[in-house]
Amino acid sequence: MAAKAQRTPRRTDALSKERIIEAATEILDTDGENALTLRVLTTRLNTGYGAIYHHVANKSDVLAAATDEVIARVMTGVVIDAPPREALRAVALGLFDAIDAHPWVGAQLSREPWRPALLEIYESIGRLLDALHVPERALFDAAGALVNYVLGVAGQNAANARALAHGEADRSVFLATAAAHWSQLDPDKYPFVHKAATQLREHDDREQFLAGVDIFLAGIATLR
Repeated sequence: MAAKAQRTPRRTDALSKERIIEAATEILDTDGENALTLRVLTTRLNTGYGAIYHHVANKSDVLAAATDEVIARVMTGVVIDAPPREALRAVALGLFDAIDAHPWVGAQLSREPWRPALLEIYESIGRLLDALHVPERALFDAAGALVNYVLGVAGQNAANARALAHGEADRSVFLATAAAHWSQLDPDKYPFVHKAATQLREHDDREQFLAGVDIFLAGIATLR
């Protein structure tokens, strides 16, 4: 008689939503969004579909909850009583670092703008801009512009990093190659790009991102 295949033992402890989100985040960070399925989750957690469905409705629900958790940690880490300018920089940099560590977060934020994650980002940035005395007539546009800058640059940076991670060249080699092409351009036709070649090769993405935030904050100071 053929031996029966051994089944993976089911977990005996209670499964929480927090543990599901933790496992989902591990999968997302390691293998990307396409790798996350409820079947993979049941295997990772040694449980059945029923236990998963008791806490989440589907994959989209898992993604949204995982995104909410990542963003909540960023907002919790911001010093509440810091001056508005410093707090804005901290929020922006916290989001940049979070999306760099969890590249799937950027895409998820744009899918469901009514979820707590994006609402918390808008609320925090809007309140801090209000504390900087941005006029009411300009507050909506200022908040939207800063949120779009932060999420757009952070998302693009994370996408670039992931693409390079799956390629043959690392970031320094890629930038050196791009800078070499820029430096060979006709300086009469591309004077700025030609001069910027060295900075392109040597720049730090995080520092450049924060410089953009500072430029934005300097600009809104003129609105008062």
